[in-house]
Amino acid sequence: MSARTIETHAPAVLAVAPLGFPWETADPFLFCVHHLDRYPQGNERMGPEASLAGRNLGQDFTVKDGFRMYHGEVVPGFPQHPHRGFETVTIMRQGFVDHADSLGATARFGSGDVQWLTAGQGIVHSEMFPLRERGEPNPLELFQIWLNLPAADKFAPPHFTMLWRDAVPKRMVRDANGRETRVTIVAGRYVDTIAASPPPDSWAAQPEHDVAIWTLALAPHARFDLPSARAGTNRSIYFFRGRGLRVADRELDAHARAMLDPLAAVDLQAGDDGADILLLQGKPIDEPVVQYGPFVMNTQAQIGEALRDYRRTRFGGWPWDRDDPVHPRERGRFARHADGRVEEADRDSAG
Repeated sequence: MSARTIETHAPAVLAVAPLGFPWETADPFLFCVHHLDRYPQGNERMGPEASLAGRNLGQDFTVKDGFRMYHGEVVPGFPQHPHRGFETVTIMRQGFVDHADSLGATARFGSGDVQWLTAGQGIVHSEMFPLRERGEPNPLELFQIWLNLPAADKFAPPHFTMLWRDAVPKRMVRDANGRETRVTIVAGRYVDTIAASPPPDSWAAQPEHDVAIWTLALAPHARFDLPSARAGTNRSIYFFRGRGLRVADRELDAHARAMLDPLAAVDLQAGDDGADILLLQGKPIDEPVVQYGPFVMNTQAQIGEALRDYRRTRFGGWPWDRDDPVHPRERGRFARHADGRVEEADRDSAG
C-alpha cells in the first residue's frame, strides 16, 4: 500500500498517513519534528564554513546545500524563545545542542542524549547547534517532541532533566532468523526494561498514563513484535528511514505514520535496507487545547494571560549576554542546573 493516501484499516492498523513537516501527533502529544541537516565543517565561530548568501537569515527553513539555519544567523538553531504549558523532549541522534535558559541553567548534549524540559508556568530557552568539527562535516539529526501538560500541571515549576546516553535503556532483540532490532526506550517500558524517570510533573511520570517514546532500528528483513498497550491509549509509529516496512498485514512503500490499535500486538518487518521507526503512545489528557505559538493552554483567556506574563516578567529574564549563546568548541557534554548542580557527562570530549 502506498503511504501517499490516508486510509482506514482494522484491526491492528487504524490509519496510515504520509509524513509532513512537522509530523502529526495525537493527544497527549502536540508536535513532533525530525530535524536532519547535513552541515559542512564549522568555521571559527562554529557556524557553517559556507556561504550563507541567498538565505532568509533569521527565518531559514528551506533546505539549501543540505541544511537550514532556522532562526540562527551565525550558528544554526533557535535563539531565545519562550514556552508555557507543555514539555519538550529532545532526542539527539547526531550532532550537538547548546542549551541556555532564563533560570540560569545551561547544557551541551549530543548524540544519544535526551533533554526533557517541563516548561510549566514559563521558561525562555535557547537551542543552538554548534558545528564543532573544523575539518569534516557536522551532521545533525534530532527529534523534538512536545508533550502536553494537563490543566492541573500547566503552572508546574520549570524543570529540565538530562537523560545521558548511557542512562537511556537499550535492548537488542533478535527474531527467529537472528536478525536484530535495537529498541531505545526514552519513556515507558519494553517488557522488563524501564526508562529513566521523566521530570516529576510530566504526564509520563504516572505509569497509568501509558506514555512510551521509543526508537526502533530494524536490520534488513528483521521482524519485531510490538507488544500491545493499554485500552484507550493513542499509539502511532513513524516510519522515517528505509525503503519499505510491513506493519501487520499492511505494506508501506513510503515514509508514513501508522496509527495502531493499542490492544493489538503488531508484527513489523523491515525491507531490504532495514527500517528506522519512532513510537509515540500515551493515554490522552482529553482536555481543551488552545495554542498560540509557544504557549499551550486550555482557554483563550489563559493564552492572553501567558502573553501578558511574558511581556511583564520575561519568565525570569535572560541572564546571558547574547540571544544565541554557545559553549567553547572544546567543552564536553555537561549540564549546569538552575540550583547550581553540575553534571559532567563527557569530561574528556574535545569535539
